[in-house]
Amino acid sequence: MALLQSPNSYPDYPFPSHYLDRSGNKLHYIDEGPREAPPVVMLHGNPTWSFYYRRVITALSPRFRCIVPDHIGMGLSDKPGDDRYEYTLDRRADDVQALLEHLNLKENITLILHDWGGMIGTTFATRFPDRIKQFVILNTGAFHLPASKPLPWQLKLCRSFLGAIFVRGFNGFSGDAVKSCVARRPLPDDVKASLLAPYDSWKNRIAVHRFVQDIPLAPGDRAYDTVTNVQDNLLQFADLPMLICWGMKDFVFDHHFLAEWEKRFPKATVHRFEDVGHYILEDAHEDVIPLIERFLDSNAALRNEPRP
Repeated sequence: MALLQSPNSYPDYPFPSHYLDRSGNKLHYIDEGPREAPPVVMLHGNPTWSFYYRRVITALSPRFRCIVPDHIGMGLSDKPGDDRYEYTLDRRADDVQALLEHLNLKENITLILHDWGGMIGTTFATRFPDRIKQFVILNTGAFHLPASKPLPWQLKLCRSFLGAIFVRGFNGFSGDAVKSCVARRPLPDDVKASLLAPYDSWKNRIAVHRFVQDIPLAPGDRAYDTVTNVQDNLLQFADLPMLICWGMKDFVFDHHFLAEWEKRFPKATVHRFEDVGHYILEDAHEDVIPLIERFLDSNAALRNEPRP
């Protein structure tokens, strides 16, 4: 499938494109909503892209400034080889930092985080805690794999010597995700096509594979120390507003991960969806987006108050 170059070619994704140069690589992002409105930064995971947040952008942009990047190698951003980009967690957080500083967004930030977006967003947040106002957490992590949670065999396969063939040759990771990451109902064909379109060749699937390879499982893995630092510094956010919406049929970010969030953030508002998979904003958007809207609206008055 050829990459659809115009964002307007995707269903329900009519947003103008913007680009930030990152050492010769174009980072694509959406910037919708009033310029002076409270900023809401949405970070996607693997193998999705900013398209995943399309309905949230539409719902929030009349009264919030919605910033939604495509990580390098994902979506409509450039997909460089390893010689032109270091596909690491720290580099991802650097990109978020550069984008928000480019946009002069340095306070009252709401982070909406899904999948790898959780680890990227909290890495940024622990660097600049005074910039963060609140969190929306959607089937993600910000800590090491829980001791009670074994690594799923699907991820083990992708990290094995066969991983490149499976992920980059057969598009097995992305192709399986559009089927297995929903549980309430199958994805429509046009949505499947849009989620898969950026990953249409061996070259364009590099980031999908690198994300799986970058999962830190033991000391010495290159993201391990970064995750440890984030994990050790999460409690500084314990008094910030947090909404957690969780698809309970997620086979990776399952009840073990949710229990870790609840242990660390006992004040968080938690909504469980028993019949929903990993792609919670596809499976249960009609339930989750109103919860996000109410959460942001109820805390809107906090934007001018000092952080606790």
